[in-house]
Amino acid sequence: MRPPPRDDAADLDFLLFRQRDVLTRDQALAHFTSAAIRHRVASGRWVRAARGVYLLQPTPADDEQRRWIAVLAGPPGTVTAGRTALAQHGLRGFHVPGIHLLLPAGARDRDTPMDVIVHRTRRLDPADVHELGSPPCTMPARSLVDAARWARSDAEAQTLIAATLQQRLTHPAEVRAVLARMPNIVRRDVIVQAVNDSAGGAGSLPEAEFVALCRRGGLPTPKLQVSRRDSGGRQRYLDALFDGYGVQVEVDGAQHMDVRAWWADMRRQNALWVQGERVLRFPAWAVRNKPDEVLETLRAALRAAGWSRG
Repeated sequence: MRPPPRDDAADLDFLLFRQRDVLTRDQALAHFTSAAIRHRVASGRWVRAARGVYLLQPTPADDEQRRWIAVLAGPPGTVTAGRTALAQHGLRGFHVPGIHLLLPAGARDRDTPMDVIVHRTRRLDPADVHELGSPPCTMPARSLVDAARWARSDAEAQTLIAATLQQRLTHPAEVRAVLARMPNIVRRDVIVQAVNDSAGGAGSLPEAEFVALCRRGGLPTPKLQVSRRDSGGRQRYLDALFDGYGVQVEVDGAQHMDVRAWWADMRRQNALWVQGERVLRFPAWAVRNKPDEVLETLRAALRAAGWSRG
């Protein structure tokens, strides 16, 4: 990353710094003649990156320059969105194969680059746009909602939501505010549930809901939020305990993707295992969305502990 220009630098220097050496033709004509532009392209000093967009260097564009090229090649009001915008905001752990652009619904799509995925919207609140992004992009909460509804599956959407909230790129309240402005989007119920699960783990699952799942599966009724002492004498609170069988259940939210939180939970789990407890762990979204698989695992653990139905 080159240093910013001096305070007394020309306007063009500031523009090139902001746009990472990418200019539209109209921007270039404010500083160069048509003949000068043609000469620079013909000599290889500039590259025609898209229709009406130039990269002012002969080397291949990096990720940030590719995003600028895509946005500047689009109609006015174009911003990066979804996974692309989340990557700009710092999301780690997800490959973004193409550049997701969000265009106003009535805007005419020009000659966008090959690696661009175009989406259109009639709902883009000014609060959802980060004008100072590099390039302009949607805000983290709107980016997450769009990435989730454009995901290839519910599971992929749930994973994106969990990772984004765990990495603290946005807050559940901000995501809920975006959802309130977008009442009819695809996969809305999945997004709402995933946000609730990621926000609080077991605390987002009403106690009655977990008990109802066990009853529906013909399992014993567990005790919830039970206080126990581990082998070191420390007090622990268990999400659910099948008393008499030594089977404990922990329901994990997004905070368990953090390495330090994960290790703390492992130590707690190990301390209970030392005493002979069976500890089962489920992500919160699995309890909601894969109840049969959760019940199958619970039955197997309880049978191994001596329970028999009836």
